[in-house]
Amino acid sequence: MNANLFDILARSITDAEAPAIETLDGARINYADLVARTGRMANALVSLGVKPDDRVAVQAEKSVEAIILYLATARVGAVFLPLNTGYTAAEVAYFINDAEPSLFVCDPSRAADLTVAAEKAQARMVTLDAKGKGSLTDAAAAAPAGFDTVLRDKDDLAALLYTSGTTGRSKGAMLTHGNLVSNALSLRETWHYTDKDVLIHALPIFHTHGLFVATNVTLFSGASMIFLPKFDIDRIFELMGRATVLMGVPTFYVRLLEDDMLNVETTANMRLFVSGSAPLLAETHREWRARTGHAILERYGMTETNMNTSNPYDGERVAGTVGLPLPGTEVIVTDPETGAELLQGEIGMIEVRGANVFKGYWRMPEKTDAELRANGFFITGDLGRIDDKGYVHIVGRGKDLIITGGYNVYPKEIEAEIDEIPGVLESAVIGIAHKDFGEAVTAVVVPTGTPGLTEAAIIAALEGHLARFKQPKRVMFVTQLPRNTMGKVQKNLLREQYAELYHK
Repeated sequence: MNANLFDILARSITDAEAPAIETLDGARINYADLVARTGRMANALVSLGVKPDDRVAVQAEKSVEAIILYLATARVGAVFLPLNTGYTAAEVAYFINDAEPSLFVCDPSRAADLTVAAEKAQARMVTLDAKGKGSLTDAAAAAPAGFDTVLRDKDDLAALLYTSGTTGRSKGAMLTHGNLVSNALSLRETWHYTDKDVLIHALPIFHTHGLFVATNVTLFSGASMIFLPKFDIDRIFELMGRATVLMGVPTFYVRLLEDDMLNVETTANMRLFVSGSAPLLAETHREWRARTGHAILERYGMTETNMNTSNPYDGERVAGTVGLPLPGTEVIVTDPETGAELLQGEIGMIEVRGANVFKGYWRMPEKTDAELRANGFFITGDLGRIDDKGYVHIVGRGKDLIITGGYNVYPKEIEAEIDEIPGVLESAVIGIAHKDFGEAVTAVVVPTGTPGLTEAAIIAALEGHLARFKQPKRVMFVTQLPRNTMGKVQKNLLREQYAELYHK
């Protein structure tokens, strides 16, 4: 049987006339249209020289046609490589030089800047704009709809996604058809997704969350999605009356909470709010529940693994945790030095194993061997613990661990305490080089504007709540924390900004 993700998707369609994707201009694409349009796109890709296992690199704005392109790339047995639309020409040059795609799809407005990079990588360039127009869709429009989906094994590559590269060279995570299909089916089961669901799709599609979680789960459920070009508060409130699911990053929920329209009535038709890609503050979780009656469902995943855990659909959704391992996924906590599994409740390195775990890093065998164990467990780089109910708690990235005076300090613990202080909107705790302590615990705080919030007031408020070695040596105030496109706080930038703080 064909393990190609598109073939499995096509075989799962029970109602070809059911809507699959709807756009803001009222256009509706049903599942029959989806199959036909991916067929045309697949034929266009073949006419452009794309063969099985070729990489198709895409830096294009969000559009229905970009989703069609993703599915068509799978259909022809090629490997989809989405690139952040914010990447510069120099960054794009690195990715396409490393991946060596046979085809590079970009926005027409950027073609001139990217031509040299494409030519150097010997990639053919075609265009696709935010409205789904360009030389690629012109080729697809003239192509026939019939296409025999290429036979693929579950271990064949379907996608290549580069990690953010906040430390060192970006790595290409090789994701297989089996990885993507298994995760979509697992999430469909865990989140009780059905063909009656309507998703508000407001996420970018160059990232795991918007491309694989939101899109794959919806389509594999026979459900429909309303495609927003970007996060739009007014549109989301308009759509909640007939939608059932919203998937977002924590910033979505913080922004929606700032709007007076958010209440029990405006969210009455919704059944599920999912948050991921960055930690959700417990305060946001509590306030959302108080305002709407809904508990946000937080989950945990990575580029290399898709989703690993989720708070339960039925059962307690615990603020500050990322829930329980998904069906078919194992999660353990190990000693970062020895790799030995730790006892329940102890903090260590989170490792995961399952059909969702990637095949390795593109052309980086040494890095693959260092992070993907022979027994199949992937070393995530995240520090955490598993409580007595099986819920996974993330306490920070391994590289964010602070060692001060010989003691290990986990930033999440201090951040949780600081965030409870009146007048604090959010915080980030980092380690800064210090001649006496090795690293000094340093807090960077975003205030709400409440008068009287000072460095001394925060340090005083922490006394009695944290051991002395965990308490910040300094508290710095900023108007906002630096974040990447998916809302993750970029602590590496904070460490750079305050690198000389204790050397003055």
